[in-house]
Amino acid sequence: MTIEQNAGESAGSKPASQTLSRGIRMLEILAESGAPMTIADLAGALGVHRSIAYRILRTLETHLLVMRDGSGRVQLAPGLVTLARGVQRDLQSASVPELAEVAEEFGVCSFVAVWDQRDCFTLANVEPRHGDAAVIQRPGSRHAFNRGAPGIAIQSALSAAEWSERMPEEPYRDASHEAARLGYGVSHDEVIPGVSAVAAPIRVPHQLPAAVAVVFATATPPAPVDDLGARMVRAAEAIERALGAAPAHSR
Repeated sequence: MTIEQNAGESAGSKPASQTLSRGIRMLEILAESGAPMTIADLAGALGVHRSIAYRILRTLETHLLVMRDGSGRVQLAPGLVTLARGVQRDLQSASVPELAEVAEEFGVCSFVAVWDQRDCFTLANVEPRHGDAAVIQRPGSRHAFNRGAPGIAIQSALSAAEWSERMPEEPYRDASHEAARLGYGVSHDEVIPGVSAVAAPIRVPHQLPAAVAVVFATATPPAPVDDLGARMVRAAEAIERALGAAPAHSR
């Protein structure tokens, strides 16, 4: 089972640049598909005429973000990797060793999520090498900030007053008050029925807080929630130390 949800444009919103928005959406569609697509399929997914889709495609090709195979089908190109290297690079580098330890220790997928406007965005993940994790959180997947343990953990890193200044339209969750007390947040069946998560906040220097988490089938937790929470707190502390921050999770 994978957790994949893309945030669409809100009702009534209009992008500042329609062409740019369509180009970004084309990249998202290709990422979601997992396989090369025809121009006709892309045009249909975008809801535009094939000639418009072709012009967008040619622009993305020029910047090495997409490419076509021998049959003319379109797929993502290596140029995207170059762009991605600069995104939260320090946090990714600091997180991966700890994510690997957690994944092997519990036999579940571990991941780091960051605050992306109204969403939690999965920045990096590690799957256990031995055995098949029942639930996988893929890099690039996102879900609404007000659902799931990563959002609870990230919110708990801020006081209710700080949160109100940043996001006055979103309430400070009761679960976030509890997470601030415990050092970790827990969610059951909030993002996907039958799926749970445990997450702890990462205080990133000069950036918004992030979260380190594990995700698993609610019916088969890999360990007691308290044990998972304590491990997530230690993982967050290790990542903070790697980033040069003084851990704020003292007990």
